[in-house]
Amino acid sequence: MTDSTLMETARNSKAWPFQEAQRLLKRYPDGVKPDGSPVLFETGYGPSGLPHIGTFQEVLRTTFVRRAFEAMTGAPTRLIAFSDDMDGFRKVPTNLPNQEMLAEHLNKPLCRIPDPFEKYESFAAHNNAMLREFLDRFGFEYEFVASSDRYNAGAFDDALKNVLAHNQAILDIMLPTLRAERAATYSPIMPISPTTGAVLQVPVDVVDAAAGTIRFTDEDSSVIEQSALGGQAKLQWKVDFAMRWVALGVDYEMYGKDLTDTGIQSGKIAKVLGGRKPEGLIYELFLDENGEKISKSKGNGLTIEQWLEYGTEESLGFYIFPNPKSAKQLHVGVIPRAVDDYWQFRERLTEQPLDKQLGNPAWHLLRAKEKHDGPDAPGAGDTVPVTFGLLLNLASVLGAEATSENVAEYLDSYIGEPTNSPELKQMIDAAVAYTRDFIVPTLSKRAPAENEAAALRALDAELASAPADMSAEDLQTKVYEIGKQEQFGFENLRDWFKALYQTLLGSDQGPRMGSFIALYGVENSRKLIAEALERA
Repeated sequence: MTDSTLMETARNSKAWPFQEAQRLLKRYPDGVKPDGSPVLFETGYGPSGLPHIGTFQEVLRTTFVRRAFEAMTGAPTRLIAFSDDMDGFRKVPTNLPNQEMLAEHLNKPLCRIPDPFEKYESFAAHNNAMLREFLDRFGFEYEFVASSDRYNAGAFDDALKNVLAHNQAILDIMLPTLRAERAATYSPIMPISPTTGAVLQVPVDVVDAAAGTIRFTDEDSSVIEQSALGGQAKLQWKVDFAMRWVALGVDYEMYGKDLTDTGIQSGKIAKVLGGRKPEGLIYELFLDENGEKISKSKGNGLTIEQWLEYGTEESLGFYIFPNPKSAKQLHVGVIPRAVDDYWQFRERLTEQPLDKQLGNPAWHLLRAKEKHDGPDAPGAGDTVPVTFGLLLNLASVLGAEATSENVAEYLDSYIGEPTNSPELKQMIDAAVAYTRDFIVPTLSKRAPAENEAAALRALDAELASAPADMSAEDLQTKVYEIGKQEQFGFENLRDWFKALYQTLLGSDQGPRMGSFIALYGVENSRKLIAEALERA
């Protein structure tokens, strides 16, 4: 496949990352800015807490669009992961150590608060390190930028002077959007108190915009005149958002639906500052299994650590990929299907024509880590020998005795060779954990009805004469044939398979029984039948 073929196909793709990239292409038809510099993507992070699944999805989705734009243009791009660590520390999270110490530093910039974990020079430095470790774990390519570095080093000084020069115009945008009480103290720029170190939300007079000098009343009621430059002040959130867009030259940034108003106001402010709002997608937020918005304070929903315990990294990316403008329920129940669906799409990738590949989530997920063209990427077209669903069924039969080691042993026998691929190992570990915590506690094997018991005896007789290495397909055929026999009274095959699942596995749903019998072993499967018949 030539680069020109990929570019042409990408420019006609209807997949949402390419549709987003199309808007950027209208902005820069040559794929680069007028000065020849790369198009700049940005994601934001508030280091008042640890990175979470929302952080992951924003970086991943932005990377999808970035890679789509590169495929369409062949041009290099940049991605900045920006940490707003100059933000004031407004509330002590209850899940942190050294609560009393943290309470003493309320309202100070996050970068100037001691690390409650006592590992880094500040609380923000700790969380920034966790962010970089988090992003590196998933193989993202990015440049990390800390707000504190830019403010303190004076890199934002010219941008701050620009804000001061347009102070009234920014107030004219913001004040109509605020409640009267908030408007009374609002200022686009928040000075940092020279006495307490707190980020102050007080009225501010601009003394000399060109020099960066401001005047305000400090917490002790003294009137202070000081510079706003060099880390002595911090911009309000919506103003800061706009200032970054202009100062850094951001061309694309997406954000959640809850920041829709922020995007509108920040876009207006960016225009006042002489820049323009970047392109970007407003995505819907995650919901819990009850359809309620996920909240860190409520603790509902699913953390990224939980997903990775019960699923795989790729399945999380796969689940996040489709329809970013539609809300997604995020709970453990969605994990098994996401794991299996991901592998189905990945296996299909190399067989698809290029236009279909570009709509395949696996194409985008493979390129998120590597600059490769979908099916040419390392691992494209790879397969796994069993489904996640089948692993869950095997682990559930083993019950409390299920371990990654004995599940792998069964799998080695089924495949006939060691199962040592990292992808399969991760699936086995996740299946054992998922089964232990969510399946085993709910299992209840019922007694078979009279006609079901007769069918089970017939199946046992067939298995008694079957060779130990009979293929899964041949075993499936035997199961089918018994279910079709009129003497057993099943209205359809669905009823027969439901009876097998409920009496042998203790659940309402299950795998292809031929595959399960081959994996679990003919003799072990006969023992399950014998146990079920004892309950009849």
